[in-house]
Amino acid sequence: MTAIDRRDFLQKSSALASAATLAPWMFNAVSAQETADRDLNVGVIGTGRGMAHANAAMNAKGVSLNYVCDVDQNRLGLAMKTVEGRGAKPKGISDFRRMLDDPKLDAVFIATCNHWHAPATILACSAGKHVYVEKPGSHNAREGEMMVQAARKNQRRVQMGNQRRTWPGIREAISKLKEGAIGKVLFARCWYDADRKTIGKGKQIPVPDYLDYSTWQGPAPERPYVDNLVHYNWHWRWHWGGGELANNGIHSLDVARWGLGVDYPTQISFLGGRYHFDDDQETPDTGVAVFHFGDKGCSWEVSSCLPRRDEKHSIVNFYGTEGTMNIIDTGYRILNPKGEEIGKGSGTGGEQEHIQNFLDSIRSGNPLNSEIEEGQRSTLMCHLGNISYKLGRMIKFDPETRTIVGDKDATALWGREYRKGWEPIV
Repeated sequence: MTAIDRRDFLQKSSALASAATLAPWMFNAVSAQETADRDLNVGVIGTGRGMAHANAAMNAKGVSLNYVCDVDQNRLGLAMKTVEGRGAKPKGISDFRRMLDDPKLDAVFIATCNHWHAPATILACSAGKHVYVEKPGSHNAREGEMMVQAARKNQRRVQMGNQRRTWPGIREAISKLKEGAIGKVLFARCWYDADRKTIGKGKQIPVPDYLDYSTWQGPAPERPYVDNLVHYNWHWRWHWGGGELANNGIHSLDVARWGLGVDYPTQISFLGGRYHFDDDQETPDTGVAVFHFGDKGCSWEVSSCLPRRDEKHSIVNFYGTEGTMNIIDTGYRILNPKGEEIGKGSGTGGEQEHIQNFLDSIRSGNPLNSEIEEGQRSTLMCHLGNISYKLGRMIKFDPETRTIVGDKDATALWGREYRKGWEPIV
């Protein structure tokens, strides 16, 4: 985008956000009136990760699962068998746009590949549907802006699937930080360790007859089908995914930003590489991203092919002037400057409560725990980190204008090219 385009976009987004803030009662009253005496009708897009969404929807009271969608007929068939076994009677479809045409549908759950998150969200909002979208919510920074604009313009509830925003133990931990449990919080360290294997080198083969590869590609410019792409290894190719930073880093970085009480970084760097295997993965398996917020900072370290079990990392560690807090699984512990435990807490995890918050917000207008604008602030850290990695240098960012500073190459990576006819429009 040019400087003028960006300025115009931000001005319009601010105006839309102000309008939504000035008249929340209008949305709340209409939403409550429309859904008070009937079930919420929902649909799920993507039946891998999306089955957790489908199960949570079926577990919730006053919710009807009306659609299940997948471009893979084998996965769709298995999903339909599963939900029908629990008593649901949804329609099974392969093109999610069919459900958007249904005026009785209230909300959609989006559990697609990253390159579909934002375009599907924008289409759903434009069709008057509320949206629960998996993390990271966008494939690039420009799409994050467009999602927020679409939610505001259409006055739709859009929740991002970073579930720790709802987990009781994590919420309690953040409250403790705000109360000064470790003094002034100065820095947060995040980790992601795993033992992923090589994805090999894919071969170009005919598209399987059970897969609608054209719709799977959707907004992404067309690429030949290869046998090690679908349904997971797209994560490690920039064309469709955002690597481990956008895949799992978003979870810990969101908690870190929340606990630090910051919005946008001013300097970002991410150095690392694909060290463990010689294969088709384009994104790093090992590296360190660092984010500077002025008077606070944050780091994220990844070792996705070596779990480093001897190091026993937390998800996030917060460091303050009077101690440390470790975020571990669904809870936390507080240590004094001597390293002695002086407090701890725990709670439940999973999907149900975060999705229930979304459903309750549709009915009542109560706040979402991870409203899309808040969620995309954290996702932007991932996008900026990946831009730094691709260019091999530090990126500077202006929180006021929400633009990359003085780097044309980095600014060129703010958005992406789209397949003709599939460009998202707000």
